[in-house]
Amino acid sequence: MSENVKINRGLKGVYFERSGVSDIDGSKGELSYRGYSIHDLATKSTFEEVCYLLIHGELPTAAELAGFDAQLKSARSLPAAIYDIISACKDGHPMDVLRTAVSALAAMEPDSQTVGEEAFVANGIRLTSQVPMIIAAHEAIRNGRTPVAADPALSHAANWLWMLKGTKPSAEAARLADVDFILHAEHGANASSFAARVCIGTEANLHGGIVTALSTLAGPAHGGAAEDVMKMVQEIGTPENAAAYVKEKRGNREAVTGFGHRVYRKEDPRARHMREGVRQLGEEMGAPEWYAILQGVVDAMKPYARHGLNVNVDFYSGVIYQLHGIPMDLYVPIFAIGRMPGWIIQCIEQQRGNILIRPLTLYNGPEPRDYTALGDR
Repeated sequence: MSENVKINRGLKGVYFERSGVSDIDGSKGELSYRGYSIHDLATKSTFEEVCYLLIHGELPTAAELAGFDAQLKSARSLPAAIYDIISACKDGHPMDVLRTAVSALAAMEPDSQTVGEEAFVANGIRLTSQVPMIIAAHEAIRNGRTPVAADPALSHAANWLWMLKGTKPSAEAARLADVDFILHAEHGANASSFAARVCIGTEANLHGGIVTALSTLAGPAHGGAAEDVMKMVQEIGTPENAAAYVKEKRGNREAVTGFGHRVYRKEDPRARHMREGVRQLGEEMGAPEWYAILQGVVDAMKPYARHGLNVNVDFYSGVIYQLHGIPMDLYVPIFAIGRMPGWIIQCIEQQRGNILIRPLTLYNGPEPRDYTALGDR
């Protein structure tokens, strides 16, 4: 039997389900949500609109958007005990604290135990608002500050920056955070979304699926690229060093962080929107050298584009966070803020006509052998 079985390690190239959410064409470098180009959504929509689109399948009318936005804003609250839990584990990594707090919410909020599409939508909206609150509260508590209360007058992205920093962001900074969330909102059967589907396949509740997704995103091979890019930029130091850095890396057959993607063979279609954002924010913050370093790396990597080593979205994200003065260990939690609607709709899709996801592994251990009693070993 083993001679006739093809192993697709990492399930590469295996289709396990149909999905009506995101369409990724890696060979062309194209991405769409519900049929809408990521370029249109990134330049014309808000994160709230994209959340509605992903969860409900259509762009909202003005009235639908207002109602959805009101739901998000009314959910900007956490049980008092969550702040106690955050305080108890404040010295932990932010992803561990976030995962622990979401898991605790499942035990504290009775509605979290309800399954079914309507419940998943309601719980998903609540969690979408609570996740940035948890991250911002942890950042405040671990630095000896009182968490900043949410501002119902602000958008999702602007409120996130307000809770994190305690100052109202500029319209440009809020819009850039909004675009960042849009670009990270959904991306097919990536590791965390697939893991969430596996969890929901067991008929678990939505909180269980999100906790599973968070645990998976925390792994550096999935969510750590933005942090690694920022470390690379700091190591390079100046734009003039970029070419030599790339030459040394490629000469040692080492990867250059922020280039290449499991799916895309051309440039990640999301990258262009973050590129301009880095340039503009760098000018606003008086630190244009970060953008110059990134572009120096891009120029040095151009000869390798034919091999599929093109820039990806995370190449620019880390520098944006750095310009905001955000600690590196918050980069992956920020990814989670944006990915919430994608995880929610992946869980909803899995629950429709649910089936237990149970692939096979091909045994390659010892041949059948006789058991030896303990005294004779």
